[in-house]
Amino acid sequence: MPEFQYVARELSGTEVTGVISAASEHEAVSSLSQRALFPLRVHAAEDITKRKRRWGQKIRNRHLAMLFSQLADLLHSGVPLLRSLEILQQQSSQAALAAVLNDIRERVADGTPLADAVTAHPDVFNDLTASMIRAGEEGGFLEDVLKRIAQFTEHQEDLKSRIVGAVAYPAFLAVLGTIMVTGIIVYFVPKFEPLFQRLKERGGLPWPTTALMALSDFLGSYGLWLLGAIAAGVWLASRYLETDEGWRRMDHWKLNIIGAGPIIRSLAVSRFCRILGTLLHNGVPILRSLQISKDATGNVILSEAVGLAAENISAGKSLARPLKQSGQFSTEVVEMIAVGEEANSLETVLVDIADNMERRTNRQLELFVRLLEPVMLLIMAVIILFVVIALLLPVFQGAGALQ
Repeated sequence: MPEFQYVARELSGTEVTGVISAASEHEAVSSLSQRALFPLRVHAAEDITKRKRRWGQKIRNRHLAMLFSQLADLLHSGVPLLRSLEILQQQSSQAALAAVLNDIRERVADGTPLADAVTAHPDVFNDLTASMIRAGEEGGFLEDVLKRIAQFTEHQEDLKSRIVGAVAYPAFLAVLGTIMVTGIIVYFVPKFEPLFQRLKERGGLPWPTTALMALSDFLGSYGLWLLGAIAAGVWLASRYLETDEGWRRMDHWKLNIIGAGPIIRSLAVSRFCRILGTLLHNGVPILRSLQISKDATGNVILSEAVGLAAENISAGKSLARPLKQSGQFSTEVVEMIAVGEEANSLETVLVDIADNMERRTNRQLELFVRLLEPVMLLIMAVIILFVVIALLLPVFQGAGALQ
């Protein structure tokens, strides 16, 4: 149904704004009148997602974490949901977030569940958030779920900031080193060509020099074409990754990257265990909990493994066995889950698994990032050393021949 943005006055004279769903502008005016609102301006509402993209306003995860935390506090204090959404909309300093909250409030006011209203904004709220909110509404513990979403979102943002901050310096070195080496090969090496040509006539050139000159000629002649080919390859790869097959291949590749693969897998499994343990602790049935928590992994391969485990549980089997058969979960995790099932304390064991894996993964991540910097420096040193040897070796050979 089309949406219309309006500016109206209440009976008290207070001016209010919002978005209302109606078949036509006339029907929107009638609906406002039935709400005891006097419409001042009513016009077709612009799509929030398009407006957000047009003005380049991106709602960051830290703002979403604060939103969920504040909404949980308001609901816990007894403030009704509609009033809570209105308060958060009014105090929001981000125009895009305020527009999204206004739309959610209007949908809830029309009788739409909060989870469905959130689902209408997939570019802002992911499937896991919507699924957890729906479970909280069904189970009557929405405040706890919102608090958990806030903690989870904040934790993910902190982890992302740590990774970006740690990788920034090695990435800067890689980019700067590539530019410098390319500049040397393209603009500096050709100046040695007359000298190398005379040395070649006398007795030939060493293979490093020959390879360097060939690379310099290639980049000088076809460098722009190479950049265009790389740009086209990146564009085609991005389009391919938008498909289900491409996304699946990327997730499979991420789990098997040398060095980083185990870290990515551990983080995904820890997220799954924490969300599943939280949902079970709040009384959500295990099948429903598995359907929600499988999205927490952020990986298609692991999500499919959890989905198969859910099917086996519906047939009366345990959780640990299908997880072990999938080959995507470590023996340690599977054994701890099996013990938790036998002791009837699965929710506690899952949270303990998440805590242990996060501590261990953080240490691995810190070590990986620390090693990344010297590895980048070593690679740059090897490349520069090769260029220097290729330039100086013929000179030394020529000087030895003259003696």
